[in-house]
Amino acid sequence: MDTKQRLAFAFRILAHLGLDDHTYTHLSARSKHGFYLPAFGYRFEEITKDLLIEVDHNGKPLDPTSSLNITGQIIHQSIYKKRPDICAVFHLHTPAMIAVSAMEKGLLPLSQWALHFYEQVNYHDYGALALEGDQGEGIANDLGDKRVLMLRNHGVIVCGRTLHEALFYAYHLERACQTQCLALSSPKPLIIPDHAVCVQSCHELLSFEKDLGLRDWLAWERVLVP
Repeated sequence: MDTKQRLAFAFRILAHLGLDDHTYTHLSARSKHGFYLPAFGYRFEEITKDLLIEVDHNGKPLDPTSSLNITGQIIHQSIYKKRPDICAVFHLHTPAMIAVSAMEKGLLPLSQWALHFYEQVNYHDYGALALEGDQGEGIANDLGDKRVLMLRNHGVIVCGRTLHEALFYAYHLERACQTQCLALSSPKPLIIPDHAVCVQSCHELLSFEKDLGLRDWLAWERVLVP
């Protein structure tokens, strides 16, 4: 698969997992001249290679007749400019992700899924829709050197060096958020591993495979590619 095919496939995987939100969220992948974004108004399961539009480094579509989500242009452009190491950016908002983003302490190390992100998450205060360039810059600045940014009361930004790495993080983050919501609904006291165990676990989980997320991506190809 080329980059556009792989990005379209990432949309299909997330749709299959139920991590989309009608037409309101977006994924992108770095391209030769900038990055690819989907045409505005399509659900994840509808996205094909032909619906992916190349946007230049200044956030301008190379085809001026294209219809794009302006918040997508601003957010993705700002992150790619700030982070040359990142080649894929996912913006998602599931109920579990939003619920955890609204919690004062954010994501807690309550599960093995969550331990993938121990001390690896930054936070950005809610600021309505990102319609101006400085809002995108604020998001990119708050992301810092992390691969996950929780947008308070809104959702998440998940980044990867590859599309399959971003997908890996998105899957595990959703599971971590779902588990946290379940755990916090219990009246019983919760057990949280100590700091040293969390640090060691995070390191081991993220170095368990050489090319993070590729194994899972290949599994999805076996399941979803005709």
